[in-house]
Amino acid sequence: MKKNLTIALPKGRLGDVAIEKFRSIGWANTIEESSRQLVFYDENMGVTYMLVKPSDVITYVERGVADVGIIGKDSILEEKANVYELLDLGFGKCQFAIAGKSEQSLTKKDEVLKIATKYPNVTKAYFEKKAQPIEIIKLNGSVELAPLVGLSDVIVDLVETGNTLKANGLIILETMMAISAKLISNRVSYRFKYDAIRALVKHMEEL
Repeated sequence: MKKNLTIALPKGRLGDVAIEKFRSIGWANTIEESSRQLVFYDENMGVTYMLVKPSDVITYVERGVADVGIIGKDSILEEKANVYELLDLGFGKCQFAIAGKSEQSLTKKDEVLKIATKYPNVTKAYFEKKAQPIEIIKLNGSVELAPLVGLSDVIVDLVETGNTLKANGLIILETMMAISAKLISNRVSYRFKYDAIRALVKHMEEL
């Protein structure tokens, strides 16, 4: 039975692991990683695979161009994505953390704590629960530089091994939350392609 599904997969390391997972359940055999092609169709199964920039997975799924996708929880939180989270896939594990110099306090009475980050929405939501006023400085590059040159007091970033922090003389001051890869679905697709999507979820759960 053909699935008639379109799946958005992120390029890069997360996507490579995702493709391996799909292949272990008999899917994604038409994807050629060495090719520059971005769309692969499996005629026998009726499944289309799209390889897209990780930050664009949510856009394709939200707008219904893709029925399902795989993306990190960090992107879901930062984009405030209007999608269904179907399954924690158990890979791509890391954590959101506040990091800075060892002597830096996260509490500054009557002062603003300056935070550099690629994730302003996640940072704002986390600190709204605290009484500490903050100023968010949005950066797109290596945020580890910011506290070293006085641009910020601390940073909020994804941390996997902590090696980059250590190499720059920074430490984790507070762990915020654990992050991993998620299988997500477009809300309309989940309603109209329920059987096919739930079949995929069941296969992935059995890994």
